[in-house]
Amino acid sequence: MLELDFTQTLGSHCLQIRETLPASGITAVFGVSGAGKTSLINAISGLTRPQAGRIVLNGRVLNDTAQRICLAPEQRRIGYVFQDARLFPHYKVRGNLQYGMAKSMVSQFDKLVDLLGIAPLLDRLPGRLSGGEKQRVAIGRALLTAPELLLLDEPLASLDIPRKRELLPYLQRLAQEIHIPMLYVSHSLDEIQHLADRVLVLEAGKVKAFGPLEEVWSSSVMHPWLPAEQQSTILSATVAAQHPQYAMTALALGDQLLWVNRLERPAGDTARIRIQASDVSLTLAQPSGTSIRNILRTEVAQCLEVNGQIEVQLRVSDRLLWARISPWARDDLAIAPGQQVFAQIKSVSIAA
Repeated sequence: MLELDFTQTLGSHCLQIRETLPASGITAVFGVSGAGKTSLINAISGLTRPQAGRIVLNGRVLNDTAQRICLAPEQRRIGYVFQDARLFPHYKVRGNLQYGMAKSMVSQFDKLVDLLGIAPLLDRLPGRLSGGEKQRVAIGRALLTAPELLLLDEPLASLDIPRKRELLPYLQRLAQEIHIPMLYVSHSLDEIQHLADRVLVLEAGKVKAFGPLEEVWSSSVMHPWLPAEQQSTILSATVAAQHPQYAMTALALGDQLLWVNRLERPAGDTARIRIQASDVSLTLAQPSGTSIRNILRTEVAQCLEVNGQIEVQLRVSDRLLWARISPWARDDLAIAPGQQVFAQIKSVSIAA
């Protein structure tokens, strides 16, 4: 568990954090440039000192200004991966990985190397690595110090799109197989969607939202941050069944099913999907004779007018779903909070 309760001056702003983060999974720290993302993890790592407050990791006090406690970075048991890999140029990959390696991690070396896909790189110098390969080595080096927490400061920011796509699956595997909590700083909504379990949204040094990815992404707090083409809903749903004839998978949303393109997952497994608001249409009566496979019973939670369009938040069982319609459609259907409507979603439009 990471307990944060501190303040730190950031130019004309003040970073004010009072949150408790669980000791598992990936927490994404999201915000625009200057929001305080890097300042937050620098304070946690010990690279900077808060003006006032406490930082406690798994019961160990890292910072307490009242008691004049401030552990040095090397005493905090925290790994840090920067935007640039910062590898030692005169050491081969093996030497970089073994630099600072904890004795407890010696037996885990081969497993971690395989997990990151860097076994073929062990005898290369950093100058012969691609950007994505360098970042994988940097992540491995940080993990081999046996940290209690791993901080990643926009590790994909300096990479081109192909290299980002190369590295994302490795980060996903790490999240599933390495039981070390991670704080992942990013302003990339795509990275957050694929990696995060939770999201902490910062604006001008203040926490605007913190909670599970699905909950924060579907909240109205995120709407100002999402461009029109990315207004969407993220859902985690249980695999209910595979269609016996067609390449389709049914996901359970309460007592309703959502059909998506086939997922190679067993029944009972959890899948994360994304539904664009523009791909959800509304009807007052359940239609028949339609090509649309998903017709969900919903209740209107709220309506927001954004840039001349209407964003409608819907309740589906205990979940929230966004739809985008025109003001004309809203007025014609008299869409209002509390109203029962059917949401129509094409299966082929749902991204997994």
